[in-house]
Amino acid sequence: MMDIRRLALAVVTVAVTVVGEFGCCSFGNVVTFDVKHKFAGKGKNLSAMRAHDIRRHGRLLSTVDVDLPLGGIGHPSEAGIYFARIGLGNPSKDYYVQVDTGSDILWVNCAGCDKCPTQSDLGIELTLYDPKKSSTSSLVYCDQDFCTSTYDGPLPGCKPNLQCQYNVVYGDGSSNAGYFVKDAIELQQVTGNLQTGSTKGTVIFGCGAKRSVGFGSSSEALDGILGFGQANSSMISQLAAAGKVKRMFAHCLDNIDGGGIFAIGEVVSPKVNTTPIVPNQAHYNVVMKAVEVGDALLELPSDIFDSGDQKGTVIDSGTTLVYLPSTIYEPLMTKILSPQPALKLQTIEDQFTCFQPGENVDDIFPVVKFHFEDSLVLAVYPHEYLFQIRQDVWCFGWQNSGMQSKDGKDMILLGDLVLSNKLVIYDIENQTIGWTEYNCSSSIKVKSGTVYSVGSHDLGSASSLTIGRILTVLSMLIALLHSSIA
Repeated sequence: MMDIRRLALAVVTVAVTVVGEFGCCSFGNVVTFDVKHKFAGKGKNLSAMRAHDIRRHGRLLSTVDVDLPLGGIGHPSEAGIYFARIGLGNPSKDYYVQVDTGSDILWVNCAGCDKCPTQSDLGIELTLYDPKKSSTSSLVYCDQDFCTSTYDGPLPGCKPNLQCQYNVVYGDGSSNAGYFVKDAIELQQVTGNLQTGSTKGTVIFGCGAKRSVGFGSSSEALDGILGFGQANSSMISQLAAAGKVKRMFAHCLDNIDGGGIFAIGEVVSPKVNTTPIVPNQAHYNVVMKAVEVGDALLELPSDIFDSGDQKGTVIDSGTTLVYLPSTIYEPLMTKILSPQPALKLQTIEDQFTCFQPGENVDDIFPVVKFHFEDSLVLAVYPHEYLFQIRQDVWCFGWQNSGMQSKDGKDMILLGDLVLSNKLVIYDIENQTIGWTEYNCSSSIKVKSGTVYSVGSHDLGSASSLTIGRILTVLSMLIALLHSSIA
């Protein structure tokens, strides 16, 4: 397991773009592709879950050494909570990529890659992308507009027919290096309410040629990463710049029945209240104002919600648990436990506070409410901030970020544990995030010229998985807007 204390804080830029070249008729429709949820279900493997978050924290808190003979750095987040199946190349082959709100780039492992994974414990077959076996692939060179615009000008040492490359070294010593290619991508287009058909486009993406041993393990190995960050280099931003989509997306994760929805486009129903996104941050940060336990606000220092250079609270569905600084974590736990002085607590794996409740947890513990700017409230019920490791044992999902690295000790990070069973909408165009409690096994309405009803999708589970959890299949839908939309 990676020691997060070796990592330092940094803001990372990326080097990837997407060229919006879908056919003439596809942008007025909705596109869908399957997304599996890595940690759905009630069977919790604490070591796997904690290791996942520590590696992810390493990406959020990493120092980046850049070794770029031709310029550029990338920030592929190590482990996202979803993975999607997309088609690349001609003929199209399936690739499983992490879907991650905390990173911006699309990249896949490529043929000839050094130390890239060859097998996965997620019940999927890994495939190395080979540009030589695709009739529609082309290399991206350092003197082409993509490369010069990505790196804000001509690259030193650039010569004709020299590839546009990247090399990233993280603070924990792991690394990813490669070059950029342009090729076809195949997605599933929604042609009506709950009806789909194939559609193709063209993207420029990273072709991973070398990974360090420490970058991941077979337990969570995938073919690559599809980032949904708000940088101009992300797929959603590039398609929006071409006038093809709005820079808006939403997710609704059902941790009761499994499945859910991940949609790109304007959600018109249900309506949600919103809070501003903190500007000039690498992730989706918002301003928390107060924490309420039961009917009482915690007495906290006024500056606790402004954590230095990384301002605000990080909203990140790619993280599993919730991380709070000691000045919030300790009074929060004290207040939650105060009505149950006789409760016998035990520490499992040196970090999880657990107990045997003997009755319904919603009857003995209070609701926790996080208050944000513009009066947005995130209510978290006991059955949401607690999780079962077996039928008679529950554990708290709150984690003390003060026990993490020096730079991350004041981080406030809200992960999937408290974002589940809520429709969360990211409006990059208007720089807001909002949410509402919602039945994620139902449907939402997304506008793409026409309003479509988008339902949840659970294609089944992978019973052969060895990670101790059921993987459920989510539906990821992209509302592709008419090109006339600004």
